[in-house]
Amino acid sequence: MGVPHNSKLMVLKSLKLTHFKNHVNTTFEFNDGINCIVGKNGTGKTNLLDSIYYLSFTKSAVGSSDRIVINHEKDSFTVFGSYDQLTIALQFEKGKSKILKVDGQEPDKFRDVIGKVPLVIVLPDDTSMIKEGSEERRKFFDGALSQFDNDYLEMLLNYNRLLKQRNALLKDPSGRQLDLKLMDTYDDQLIPLSKAISLKRAEILNVFLPFLEKNYKDLHDENECPGLQFKTHVNDGFEEEFKANFPKDQLMQRTLLGCHKDDFQFTLDDQPIKKFGSQGQQKTFIISLKLAQYDFLSKETGKKPLLLLDDIFDKLDDSRIKLLVGLLQNKNRFGQIFITDARKDRSRELFESNNDVNFIEIAG
Repeated sequence: MGVPHNSKLMVLKSLKLTHFKNHVNTTFEFNDGINCIVGKNGTGKTNLLDSIYYLSFTKSAVGSSDRIVINHEKDSFTVFGSYDQLTIALQFEKGKSKILKVDGQEPDKFRDVIGKVPLVIVLPDDTSMIKEGSEERRKFFDGALSQFDNDYLEMLLNYNRLLKQRNALLKDPSGRQLDLKLMDTYDDQLIPLSKAISLKRAEILNVFLPFLEKNYKDLHDENECPGLQFKTHVNDGFEEEFKANFPKDQLMQRTLLGCHKDDFQFTLDDQPIKKFGSQGQQKTFIISLKLAQYDFLSKETGKKPLLLLDDIFDKLDDSRIKLLVGLLQNKNRFGQIFITDARKDRSRELFESNNDVNFIEIAG
């Protein structure tokens, strides 16, 4: 399968940050192609990318709470992004609710903004998807689905809310007799949601896998075949199994079955990459996976997502860097790209033949 070429371009024209981490009062201007953000470590390059991520997802990409994002001397932060088709503003003040505005208007729900500006981010610690537990992998595919399928996002949020409530009921420390009627109410909603969510996750692989194979081949000249497998126990007999498992749920005080236990296995030549993949193979797999997410979203949304690459060159050897730089300069495929690099000279050398690259230097 090739990559989509007819997607509509999304462009972030300017960004204004007020007390966002170490950016006290800063405005950035961007071009519609490659933007290289260079500067020494600790100057705020990753923070800049994180602020762009905030505007697409209303939260941080690096797990920080909103309070931690505020410059330590202040009580609030603001991020304002002006795109070619809309504006998004987000403000957070300690002790108050976040305020989100799209074209000056507050949406009914924060989730309404998700998917307006599709975005893919590659971070240095993304290999945790391979090394850590199933939650990281589920979050990745859920994030891809949620950016174009509002119904899926709604189902996922409802499921997580109900699961939390059911687990709280199972853990009730009061010693009262379990409210079985309330438990049945939760179960009657959780079971069909679990089935629907797992089905969507299974379906995504059919579209996603060819993009992964293509990107891995583009970044690696060896004859290796990456693979994805979906692991779930949410099958035809799930409802009966879920209800029969209730005594175990009571004993463990948590819900043991459901789509929150789904997993995706990453393989290379049919072997688990977690066990048998080298560090270089794992890095290449993750970058290929993120580029596959880009191609997938481009196909499903009809928009070219923003692509954010944080310290990407430090993850790769020279041969893969050259292959990646060659890919990124394909304007038919990619739209607006943001790349951070602590080594200014390296980025200038890599893109020396491209006069359209915008270099933004952040001073210490």
